[in-house]
Amino acid sequence: MSMATTKLPGPLQSKHWLIALAAVQAVVCIFILQTRFWDTSSLPHSSCAAVLVESSGPEPVTVAVSSPEPKPKDNALLVYKNATTLFRDNLQKDVKYITSWPVNGWPNQVIQYMNLLYLARLTERVPILPRFRPIYLKGKVSALDFSDVFDLARLRKELKTPILEWRDVKDPESKAIETVGCWDIHDKSWETDSYFLQPPVDLNLDISYTSIPPWVRDSLEMDQKDRSMYLWPLASLISFSKRVTTMRALATPSPSPLHQKIQAPDDQLFCSNHLSFDFSLRLLEVRQDISPAWQAVGRHMHLTPAVQEVAAQSTRQTLGLASTAHIPPYIAVHIRRGDFAKRCKLAGVSPSECLAPFSAYVRRVKEVRAEILEDTGVAVDRVIVTSDEVDEAWWEPVHKVGWLRPNHTETLAVHGSWYPMFIDAAIHGAAYGFVGTDSSTGSILARRRVSSRGGVTEMVKWGKPHADAH
Repeated sequence: MSMATTKLPGPLQSKHWLIALAAVQAVVCIFILQTRFWDTSSLPHSSCAAVLVESSGPEPVTVAVSSPEPKPKDNALLVYKNATTLFRDNLQKDVKYITSWPVNGWPNQVIQYMNLLYLARLTERVPILPRFRPIYLKGKVSALDFSDVFDLARLRKELKTPILEWRDVKDPESKAIETVGCWDIHDKSWETDSYFLQPPVDLNLDISYTSIPPWVRDSLEMDQKDRSMYLWPLASLISFSKRVTTMRALATPSPSPLHQKIQAPDDQLFCSNHLSFDFSLRLLEVRQDISPAWQAVGRHMHLTPAVQEVAAQSTRQTLGLASTAHIPPYIAVHIRRGDFAKRCKLAGVSPSECLAPFSAYVRRVKEVRAEILEDTGVAVDRVIVTSDEVDEAWWEPVHKVGWLRPNHTETLAVHGSWYPMFIDAAIHGAAYGFVGTDSSTGSILARRRVSSRGGVTEMVKWGKPHADAH
């Protein structure tokens, strides 16, 4: 019996094989390009991109997005070069977006932006960042765009992620009111505090809210032992938003406040009220080894060079240095008292017994100083203190031990109400060591910044007499 032999393909068959291989390669390249959507810097040099250009004919014309910051490869994210009167007119049909509305003080808003950007990365949506809201700032204070405070170009580059601001999408001068359906993550919070649901007023959005499904809410409140997964239930809702709204029974959307319209959650633009969660703050504070939003996003959020320069000059002035002098090592201390004293009163405890005494911070600074000396051989004598305490009598012991205090009276006069917070954050983050106040979001972020640079940090506990005894 003779064995059959396989014939090699002839010229015509070879041509068919080449055409088939080219088609397969094109399909594979499309898949690779889609999966690498967030790393757009690689596309111009990709061999797959070259294959697609050769096989698919002329390239489509794209329009660059107008922005004060250069954007790496964001030219396909919006339809028009300039922001439009209606935000919907500017959204690309094949791109999905995500946004939310920040609440509470500035440090809390920073953490919410971290969560928003982290969710955008998990779900491969394009984040649209609203402005920082001047909540708790006294007087007539304007909102600030994210890129006025943080180096957005650097953040895009380090995250390899396209990021938009609302001023890129909708004209800030537009008076057009648009109705949009959003998710209410914090169930019926409008019954107790309406600002938790309000978008920034400059966007003129009339929002109809729908409560998130019970399975998402239950998952958000699940096993507290593994808080590192706390945003994943929400990410699943974002990823399958359209399927959820069409296939599952949802709560009836609330009527929008202005036009009384009822609208289901939008699939192309996932929007929600604030992304502030108590357990995410505890994760940032307690677990120094695990905090996905910080590791993926927060540590890449740097203040703009302009803000850093103002902060550097304030630091030099506080330390009594010349304007061009090198800034020596120092320990930063953040003592939060104002609103914490109110919490003490609400709990029925006298602030004098509830808030940590100044001596507790002195003890912690000594411990941080000793650890820095042991680890690095550097003796750090200078200490800069920031606090919301307005009673000058309270500051007397601070000055008595030789600790220094930034002159924010001058800061307010020259730079306005936002800058004392920015300067404090920069002073904290650049310190060799840091001592903060337990549960304060400002201290939590500062501790993260200093720890990520290899610095030594401690937090002073409070809430009852001798809370920080150790």
